Amino acid sequence: MLSVAGKLSAEELFSDVPGKVKLKKLPSLPPPLSEPELLEELKAASEKNRLASPFIGGGSYNHFIPSVVKHLVSRSEFYTAYTPYQAEASQGVLQAIFEYQTMICELTGMDVANSSMYDGATAMAEAAMLACRHSRKDEILVSSTVNPEYRKVLKTYAEGADLKVVEIPFDKKTGLTADYSASDKTACVIMQQPNFFGCIEKIEKKGPTLIVSIDPISLGILKAPVNYGADIVVGEGQPLGNPRSFGGPGLGIFAAKKELARLVPGRIVGQTTDADGKRAFCLTLQTREQHIRRERATSNICTNEALAALAAAVYLSIMGKRGLRKVAELCLQKANYLKNKIRDVPSCSLIFLDTPCFKEFVIKTDKKVGLDLGNGLRLICVTELVEKKQLDALAKELT
Repeated sequence: MLSVAGKLSAEELFSDVPGKVKLKKLPSLPPPLSEPELLEELKAASEKNRLASPFIGGGSYNHFIPSVVKHLVSRSEFYTAYTPYQAEASQGVLQAIFEYQTMICELTGMDVANSSMYDGATAMAEAAMLACRHSRKDEILVSSTVNPEYRKVLKTYAEGADLKVVEIPFDKKTGLTADYSASDKTACVIMQQPNFFGCIEKIEKKGPTLIVSIDPISLGILKAPVNYGADIVVGEGQPLGNPRSFGGPGLGIFAAKKELARLVPGRIVGQTTDADGKRAFCLTLQTREQHIRRERATSNICTNEALAALAAAVYLSIMGKRGLRKVAELCLQKANYLKNKIRDVPSCSLIFLDTPCFKEFVIKTDKKVGLDLGNGLRLICVTELVEKKQLDALAKELT
């Protein structure tokens, strides 16, 4: 390798790496421990971790995960599986992905769904790239009420592709996206439902491709995006049976209308019949650069989130329509219970007071609660796992 690279040594090969970040020598290691001693040390170290506040959301949420989800995703047939290139040897994984795609389509009202992206942010950025390819236009309108981390990822994608991102302002009184108008250069409009502030947006299509980033739990009680004109639906699937861990892995939901199917990034698993006429599954569309010529690829995302997608599929199948609706109702009811409690706290004020919210809302306080938005503003999140005594305690703390 050194010869091909025209280098004389490994040091010369890595000469561009700044010296201050290079490891000069390995640190002194402690003496070896027996297994019981090592386990005890690890246990003591883990006890230093602090549980995150139950009121922090902003894109990653603490929802209940049924035990069966962990049981099934821990089976070796799934957690050791990677890419199902050989259909005849991968029927279980392919069917799991197919069932996941089917349930995402039922949830969003879209015609096709892929077998998952990295996370909600990259799914949204990939959707914008699709819209620009499809329309052959280079302007992306995105609401300022979309998750700020998602908007950063979008701008990174757009910069490399020479695309223009224009942010639509929001109404400071309602927390909702202000009125906007698309130009003849606009490829797509991106909205979030509920938006980053937890407010339920009033979304309608105004010409260009409409991309909606959703909280999948909210679809237990809110209309499917297809009902207000969405062409592409994206979102973070972590709330569907996946733990928050230390911030990952995520699960990028991506679903679209049928006419966009061939432009959807990643893979789409389809149902077919084998040579004996039996039900079978296969990779129907594979538009990644691993599978086709690079210049024709729709994305260079080259990993597989199928295990996280499997968790979502198991979660949705176990919860069912009524279960998902119940979770959504609890989030709605508990968040608004706390919102009403805080309404009477003199030292704390509710922002966007009259706008309906789902499971998050914004307050102004000098207390360090929820997610810090700057300028004394805090985003408070309430899921079904937060108990009434915790809600009452927070309201009292804010007094």
